[in-house]
Amino acid sequence: MTYLFNQPSAFAAELIEGFVAANADKVRQVAGGVVRSTRSQPNTVAVIVGGGSGHYPAFAGLVGQGLAHGAAMGNLFASPSAQQIYNVARAAHNGAGVLLMFGNYAGDVLHFGQACERLRAEGIACEVLAVTDDISSAGKDELEKRRGVAGDLCVFKAACAAAEAGHDLSQVLQLAQHANNRTRTFGVAFSGCSLPGASHPLFEVEKGRMALGLGIHGEPGIKETDMPSADELAEIFVERLLNELPADIPQAEGQRVAVILNGLGSVKYEELFVVYRRVAQLLEAAKLQVVEPDVGEFVTSFNMAGASLTLMWLDDQLETLWRAPTNTPAYRKGSVLVAEPLSAAELIESTEEALPSATAESQESAKRVLQLLEAVAEMLQRNAERLGDIDAVAGDGDHGIGMERGVLGAVEKAREVAARGAGAGSLLCRAADAWADKAGGTSGALWGVALTALGTALGDRQTADAQRVATGVREAKEGIMHFGKARVGDKTMVDVLVPFSDSLNEAVTAGASLTDAWLQAAQVADKAAQDTAQLVPKMGRARPLAEKSVGTPDAGAISLALIVNTVGDLLKEHSASEQGA
Repeated sequence: MTYLFNQPSAFAAELIEGFVAANADKVRQVAGGVVRSTRSQPNTVAVIVGGGSGHYPAFAGLVGQGLAHGAAMGNLFASPSAQQIYNVARAAHNGAGVLLMFGNYAGDVLHFGQACERLRAEGIACEVLAVTDDISSAGKDELEKRRGVAGDLCVFKAACAAAEAGHDLSQVLQLAQHANNRTRTFGVAFSGCSLPGASHPLFEVEKGRMALGLGIHGEPGIKETDMPSADELAEIFVERLLNELPADIPQAEGQRVAVILNGLGSVKYEELFVVYRRVAQLLEAAKLQVVEPDVGEFVTSFNMAGASLTLMWLDDQLETLWRAPTNTPAYRKGSVLVAEPLSAAELIESTEEALPSATAESQESAKRVLQLLEAVAEMLQRNAERLGDIDAVAGDGDHGIGMERGVLGAVEKAREVAARGAGAGSLLCRAADAWADKAGGTSGALWGVALTALGTALGDRQTADAQRVATGVREAKEGIMHFGKARVGDKTMVDVLVPFSDSLNEAVTAGASLTDAWLQAAQVADKAAQDTAQLVPKMGRARPLAEKSVGTPDAGAISLALIVNTVGDLLKEHSASEQGA
């Protein structure tokens, strides 16, 4: 359990505030995360790392001289939004481009990719790299599908040291890719983790058993075995990793390796040293030269009991980058000349963006949209635990709380801009940014895409009639399928969105009113959501545990069906009220 917190919903924001207060000599807070509080070398590449909170020292603890220039910080186990990443990158930019680095998770890929596109559109050179070190999450023939876990540190370190040394963006990216290709991690868990305020852990491991191949967001392992001794665990780690020799290395013997034995949150340092004792013996027996090993906590999973071993096979270039000095709140190596702190004038942030003008008709539509968002928020709050339980069957269990955070953020922003006279289009687009920002993760990004598409279709000049709404839903479907890459049959929200959109557009084209067409399509959505129970997931965090999800519907599909039905009920009430009047 988590012992110390105030409001669970405020935990991530409060931990950032406290972290910055404790490390003000190295970091400062910006919208979306933290950046260095010291001056970086002008005209050098800025490396931004990031992901969900709950993994300290990753990601904020790795910001400082010799390592990252900034960290985008999402909610617990949820990707930061594209807006957060953009904000951090803009604040850290040194004039020579930006490299965005993160673990290979669908939400992170989507959000960091969108932020990259936005930076490029503004003339800032930008590249992205997703770390793929986790050998348990995909086979050797699908390296690009592997997750990023504790090997993040090895790859981040190589890229950041290259940037600090003055390499240009293409060289920093190439060296980061090289480090990623030579980094492998395998992890185990002895118990799951519990988020602040949660009544039970995201997954459980039977007493006396160990889960192999866990994920760092609460995803359960790929299988369980009896609890090993410390030496036996070391042997499992080393055997698994030595069977994963990178393709460009002819043989293991005589190679140099960087080593990280990582605790995932609740395993004590003393226990890790007992395990490392045997790891060192085994690596020596394999004729591997260990270079500056690290034993401790580097990428955690909140309070999970578990550990992982990472090897990065070195060459002269990578060894130089691995040994390079660094000074951050959580990771130090060698000795650095302390940089000059930034001046107060350099800490000023930009002011709020003005709203486009809107007609009275669109402002009236905006009030209706706000009422719909408020009704959806009430519904999602009631169903957050249920959605989390569905998601926990083969995922990380955070879908319900992520949807709740997202919709509450959207409602707060929608109320603010409605009071300022926003039209329906602007209200939805601002609410979309807030949803993606607060929710994080894949669903947060995709709901941001959906609401933006709908808002763009409605605009700020005309009434939100049936045809514009249907068009917006269709464009939301196309946008989600483009950015999320899912198709019907992949066991995602797309399995509901496609038939819902098709039914709605067909009914509106045939002359049905918005209310009638929506209610008809909502019934189609209900059935489609329930039908996902028999599908096998082909995308996202549930994919490695596909067999566990059969018989349970997809959480994203269920939440979408609940939302369209809630909207349909309110449309029906409005229609009845208007007819009665």
